[in-house]
Amino acid sequence: MKAITIDFNSFIPAAVANEPIIEPKHKRGKIDATFLVLVLVLLTVGLVMLFSASHAYAFYNEGNSFYFIERQLFFAVVGTVAMIFAAQINHKFIQKWAVLLYIVALGLLLFADIFMRDQYGFARWIYIGSFSFQPSEVAKFAIIVLFAHLAATNAAKMQSFRYGVLPFGIALGMIALLVILSRHLSGTIIIGALGIAMMWFGGTRFRYFAVLIGMGVAFVALIIIFPQFMAYTGDRVQVWLDPYSYYHEGGFQTIQALIAIGSGGIWGAGLGNSRQKYLYIPEPQNDFIFPVVCEELGFIGASIIVILFALLVARGYMIAMRCPDKFGALLAAGCVTHIGLQVILNIAVVTNTIPNTGISLPFFSYGGTALLMTLGEMGIVLAVSKKSSIQKN
Repeated sequence: MKAITIDFNSFIPAAVANEPIIEPKHKRGKIDATFLVLVLVLLTVGLVMLFSASHAYAFYNEGNSFYFIERQLFFAVVGTVAMIFAAQINHKFIQKWAVLLYIVALGLLLFADIFMRDQYGFARWIYIGSFSFQPSEVAKFAIIVLFAHLAATNAAKMQSFRYGVLPFGIALGMIALLVILSRHLSGTIIIGALGIAMMWFGGTRFRYFAVLIGMGVAFVALIIIFPQFMAYTGDRVQVWLDPYSYYHEGGFQTIQALIAIGSGGIWGAGLGNSRQKYLYIPEPQNDFIFPVVCEELGFIGASIIVILFALLVARGYMIAMRCPDKFGALLAAGCVTHIGLQVILNIAVVTNTIPNTGISLPFFSYGGTALLMTLGEMGIVLAVSKKSSIQKN
């Protein structure tokens, strides 16, 4: 019987098949210093706020006030090194691995769904000894790279259903199905939104785009109207609609977060002076770190942080628009869209604008996998910015 083999080179456009991992020196531009400074400022502020938010919880639960910040500092250093390395890579080289990266992401999600379910039915993490990571973080990046590759390769055909919708829908559907089976609603939302955004950037016709959004809105409406349709998600919707009636069944965290935000006032209680972080807000180092930021830094400080995120995303889009090749432009746009989506959704969750779905705040929330992936993506944007600087000149 003839062996079945897969030639990944068949998925690679001839124009990038021989791209080197690092371009010759005479072809390189300069990285965008403004974008780099914004990343480093947000990372630094995030680490400071993480220590402030977590030290009491860490001491109570781990016997060490520095438990979370020590680990996050380690991943921040490793992530910064990864960002610097990624900034030196020829971004077109990444296109060569788009399909393989997507297959790896599918494999990791499938492995977690089959072998890594906990007693509550969740399969969000893969554990290797004392090390653990979320395969959904890899999947988010895989969607960005694959969709940028597909849109760049079929740029002239993106208006058709065959090239502008079908391959994207199949790829997004397979990833989203595995993520939702792992009971990771927030990951499903972000991956779905990222996929739709990448299709929009890539040139999919508006009428197809509108159908996808309509399907998503219909799904959300179905859960709200008939919460029993998905018990896990339906419970969260009920808590969101009236957290005070479900104080002991999930509303406690949201209520304490709203108290923290309101307590901050205009100027805040001062750095380190939050009261809600003293075991009132459950796990304040994770998804609900922003209420502690609001309580300590007030409306003014929280607004400055939001503005810094907005400047980072806007600068990323500027880099994307200046990039001379479509793949690089879409890659940079996808990476900063990922940041923007998580910031918007995290703030929406902690202010009870949308149901609690466990979405982390980039650079601030505790989590090694997320921080490494975020800094790696920022490095890729910096790599694209080198080409953008050449184009600008």
